[in-house]
Amino acid sequence: MTSIGGAASSGMVDWNLAVATATRLVRPGPDVSRDEARAVVAELRRHARSAEEHVRGFTNLGTPETHDTPLLVVDRPGWVRANVAGFRELLKPLLDKMQERRGTSPGNVVMGAVGGKVTGVELGMLLSFLASRVLGQYETFAPATRDLPAGDNGGGRLLLVAPNIVHVERELDVEPHDFRLWVTLHEETHRTQFTAVPWLRDHLEGEIQAFLAETDVDPTTVLERVREAAQSLVGGRPEGEEGDEGRSLVEIVQTPAQREILGRLTAVMSLLEGHADYVMDGVGPEVVPSVAEIREKFQQRRAKGASRLDMALRKLLGLDAKLRQYRDGERFVRAVVDEVGMEGFNRVWTSPNTLPTKAEIGKPADWITRVHRKPEA
Repeated sequence: MTSIGGAASSGMVDWNLAVATATRLVRPGPDVSRDEARAVVAELRRHARSAEEHVRGFTNLGTPETHDTPLLVVDRPGWVRANVAGFRELLKPLLDKMQERRGTSPGNVVMGAVGGKVTGVELGMLLSFLASRVLGQYETFAPATRDLPAGDNGGGRLLLVAPNIVHVERELDVEPHDFRLWVTLHEETHRTQFTAVPWLRDHLEGEIQAFLAETDVDPTTVLERVREAAQSLVGGRPEGEEGDEGRSLVEIVQTPAQREILGRLTAVMSLLEGHADYVMDGVGPEVVPSVAEIREKFQQRRAKGASRLDMALRKLLGLDAKLRQYRDGERFVRAVVDEVGMEGFNRVWTSPNTLPTKAEIGKPADWITRVHRKPEA
């Protein structure tokens, strides 16, 4: 097995074990012949090229020269390897900090190796769950590796997960060629957002690193907070304390400073996801004949989840929040475009100061007032 970025098995997370665990546990993809698989890959590549032109024309963002990031059509293990490489890059400052705090005594080194393997297995289990559900992804912080190329200017690559796209188009019983183009429109919008707005990647990474920097690195403190979170999830909270039923495990273990950062991150992610849905719906009627049927069936699938277990895992991992981001962000984009047009909306990409706040996502008129209308003298 290829190592993920060199000495992947050392430190706080055994990254190679995460890959091995995920690829062992992930469900097999749909039954397709070799020729069918080749045809799907070729079609997704064609759709990605045409989607790029449709998105650029609809949004007035970017040029052909700004699209310097590669497109990779991958299977489920390929998606796992790509995301482990991205996680490793993004989490490196935090893990180095925790490793330094732990120290280098023989006992700590042994415990660290054991803990790294446990964490690797846990991460692999999480990735195996996600690997069969993600249709596509713009990997913002992707480092280039021998097997996984990335953009020249700061990384980035677009992933389309072919077996998952085939699985969902069959599950929904929709026209396959239309569905594949519809999916690429959404993912190409994300690539356009990051390639056409040069400061966006660094801003988002800065917010994430600030969030991670606030993480408690004392293992005892972390374990105590996770224990409290677990108790709240199973109803073991002392009577009279404020409930956490509306928050995921990820949110519960945050510090107050992290919650402030999370609010800003939530607003940005709502904007990006909502913008992608808005563009997909705007372009769709012209180029995807069965878009209305696809949209209706896909929305029903999003809303109900695959099973009770799936819904529980979505809640625990905070994935239900992502579904709200699609809905709330799309409403924000639609309201702003209706009021000030696409060029007026595109002022959102001017600088970090023109991004909507979490409150403004729910009240688009407040963003319009702040960004477009000067206060009266």
